[in-house]
Amino acid sequence: MKSLRVSLLTWCCTQAVTSLVWAAGFDGLDMNLGNLHRLSDAESRSISPENFTGEKGKAAMATEGTGKNASRELGQGWKVSPSVRIKAKSTFTMAEVTGPGAIQSIWMTPSPIDKTRFNILRFYWDGETTPSVEVPLGDFFACGWGKFAQVTSLPVCVNPGSAFNCYWNMPFRKKVRVTMENLDDKDMTLYYQINYTLTPVPKDSAYFHAQFRRVNPLAVKQVYTLLDGVKGRGHYVGTYMAWEARSPGWWGEGEIKFFMDGDTTYPTICGTGTEDYFCGSYNFENRGTKLYQPFCTAYTGLPQVIPENTAYVAPQRFGLYRWHIPDPVRFKKDLKVTIQALGWQTGGHYLPLEDDIASVAYWYQSEPHAPFPALPDREQLRVQPLAAPAK
Repeated sequence: MKSLRVSLLTWCCTQAVTSLVWAAGFDGLDMNLGNLHRLSDAESRSISPENFTGEKGKAAMATEGTGKNASRELGQGWKVSPSVRIKAKSTFTMAEVTGPGAIQSIWMTPSPIDKTRFNILRFYWDGETTPSVEVPLGDFFACGWGKFAQVTSLPVCVNPGSAFNCYWNMPFRKKVRVTMENLDDKDMTLYYQINYTLTPVPKDSAYFHAQFRRVNPLAVKQVYTLLDGVKGRGHYVGTYMAWEARSPGWWGEGEIKFFMDGDTTYPTICGTGTEDYFCGSYNFENRGTKLYQPFCTAYTGLPQVIPENTAYVAPQRFGLYRWHIPDPVRFKKDLKVTIQALGWQTGGHYLPLEDDIASVAYWYQSEPHAPFPALPDREQLRVQPLAAPAK
């Protein structure tokens, strides 16, 4: 009898919670196949060069734009403004939206693609003066070497011919501003669309952050720091690395380490090797061809190997991603993330490497965030042509 009363009480509590949730209404956030059937009062909006403000009923009204000549016989409403031209050494505001709401997807394609290290994407949440996202365009979309690579993952996709897409959920409460800075000496063309929803944001929603770093070359016997100085409460959700190996042989023995909430000399989380952290094994090698095997999955990938038809030569470039979506690394006070650059030398000894390493760290946290380190200047960002492999 007692178990029956407990079961009835549990059922009643569950029904009460369910009723409260339905009474409050679905906010339209965190969309997936499991809740796609649910109705919501959230309002869908989109910003593009055909509607710079996202205002309701104001799209496709352009009379000036990069498509004006092509549409001259058709007129207004016929793809008059599909893109923008961003002047050399200038910053363009792509979007400015008053909340509450959330960015739900972004598509863009830049021209030229080989200068994406010079195109700096920034996001500012709720009126902040320093950005929470500050990353070169290609690296933000896990395609950092200025060459196309197919990326097929859950939060980031790069599709032919140079279509950059992301689906990170980015809530904001008061305002969001998105800018693109063109550091190049020449103008760039940018096609883009930012899809967002206007809806109340839960109290426990944190803000999306992404930070770029590059060290070229890494000092001997030094670890590479992906992220440091993070203060506050949040969780780490992703890593992208653009890694140029400059020594022949295997380069990925290094361990990743997560120092959190007061860790000093030793971390709470330590990986077992670079390819292990990116969810591969044994050098990412195809056992048949003895070459590196590119791959893309929902949460991990090695989408880029340059050049593809060689292995264990120097120099050679790699693009790798690891999304901590089912397994975010949670922190309450602070976070630091490092990775070793480690290969092999003769005699079975590890070899500390002096490689060219760049990265993007992705995380959510409560605001305010600690100041980011200064972005590398234009020359430090530059991707040089890849030298011929040493013989």
